[in-house]
Amino acid sequence: MLHPGRRPLRLVAAVAALVLPVAGCSALDSGPQPSGLSAGDQQPPPGTQGLEPFYAQELAWRDCDSGECASLEVPLDWDKPGEETIKIAVNRVAAKGEKAGSLVVNPGGPGGSGVDYAAAADQIVGKSIRTNFDVVGFDPRGVGRSAPVNCVTDRELDRWMGRDPSPDDAAERSKAVEESTRFGESCKATTGELIRHVSTVDVAKDLDVLRSAVDDGKLTYLGKSYGTLIGSTYADLFPDRVGRMVLDGVMPPDLTGQEGAIGQAKGFDTATRAWAKDCASGDCPFGSSEDEVVEWVQAELKELDAAPVPTSGELELTEGWASIGIAQAMYDESLWPRLTEALVALDEGDGGPLMDLGMVYASRNASGRYTSNIMEALPAVNCLDRGDDTDPREWQTVAQEVADEAPIWGDFLAWESLSCATWPVRATGTAHTVDAKGADPILVVGTTRDPATPYAWAKRLHEQLDDSALITHEGDGHTAYMRQDDCVDTAVEEFWLTGELPEGQELTCD
Repeated sequence: MLHPGRRPLRLVAAVAALVLPVAGCSALDSGPQPSGLSAGDQQPPPGTQGLEPFYAQELAWRDCDSGECASLEVPLDWDKPGEETIKIAVNRVAAKGEKAGSLVVNPGGPGGSGVDYAAAADQIVGKSIRTNFDVVGFDPRGVGRSAPVNCVTDRELDRWMGRDPSPDDAAERSKAVEESTRFGESCKATTGELIRHVSTVDVAKDLDVLRSAVDDGKLTYLGKSYGTLIGSTYADLFPDRVGRMVLDGVMPPDLTGQEGAIGQAKGFDTATRAWAKDCASGDCPFGSSEDEVVEWVQAELKELDAAPVPTSGELELTEGWASIGIAQAMYDESLWPRLTEALVALDEGDGGPLMDLGMVYASRNASGRYTSNIMEALPAVNCLDRGDDTDPREWQTVAQEVADEAPIWGDFLAWESLSCATWPVRATGTAHTVDAKGADPILVVGTTRDPATPYAWAKRLHEQLDDSALITHEGDGHTAYMRQDDCVDTAVEEFWLTGELPEGQELTCD
């Protein structure tokens, strides 16, 4: 359930992660003049019928707080384009200079808002890109402003987020299955027919209509975290329409559920140990060694399982909320000092600071309102993309296998991933490799100690793709571009501007 922008993955993507802007600037203030970008193509894919009106539509742009906004009309069911339609929210932040094309961006999730991400254009891309490209974001179907998935009330979501993430006996495990089943059934009942049509394949098809609507012949794209899955799916469906595509913090499309859970749990174990080692290198209040710090945190979580701690708000800090708060800090090493302070406060009986981190992860504000539906969209998308046919009553076996591979986070992530085993809608996708044969070269970026999308996943996709290059960022945190590494930023921006790939198809930045 942790997402790739801000959280962990389901047994394949419970935590894809939503990527938040990180303060920084690019090394390319001006950069080379853009070249080689193709003009628009407003034709539907060959062999399709009834899609012409969608590809021919012109967006009615209007001024809005974050730039220019519009609605893109697409079929609810791509197999029935003549029937019900939905509206996709789009945001465009215009180029500061002469426009060479559009850069479409997605921050991750599933459930992250591309509209909000594009609104932060000055923080998410460098100056040379802002000068030459419109930055365009969209809320994928089922997300935010685009026919959002809706499952439960905010108070019910509070209970869902705070539930027991590590059931210890048969009664607790049975309760976990009941809660998961009830949540899924509520999503299906409240969302209606849309719940069957929010897969990543559906989103990729919407994205091709958006490419046409912004008058680009080929898609220039930045996908982070789960946004990389949108990108690789697009490349699989429309290889001849792939332009300069950057995939940063990769979720490979061929991951099985258990591979995803183990990979992400190992990533969070690595990140947690990196924080613990950093803490122990100074005057750490939790221990003098990496192992001592990790053991202290695990003991605190065990105590919270038995006795939640008060906060200054209406919620108690449960083991579930505390785990989410710790996970939030693993996405960005700049949050490590804040995590340390929150754990000191917890030791003194105040759960508020750690709860605050958890609420950031869940997009919950202090008044108790969830400002996005990311925690509801996350399972809806993941469970359509690849379901799980494991008998929920046997989930303890899965949890043990994951915990054996990742002793710190394995149990938590395995039980967070139960949703797809109890999901009431049959999956429409399966795990599969993508080579995108015929596509223009794709630039893949991976970070060696990324907790949510392990570096091995970037290498895995790079090796699958017919034509790609790999940038390796030696470092911590989730994703690499615009995280204060000039080596990464320069290579990515030169690729968008000129199509040039790193020499030898690989580049290491440290």
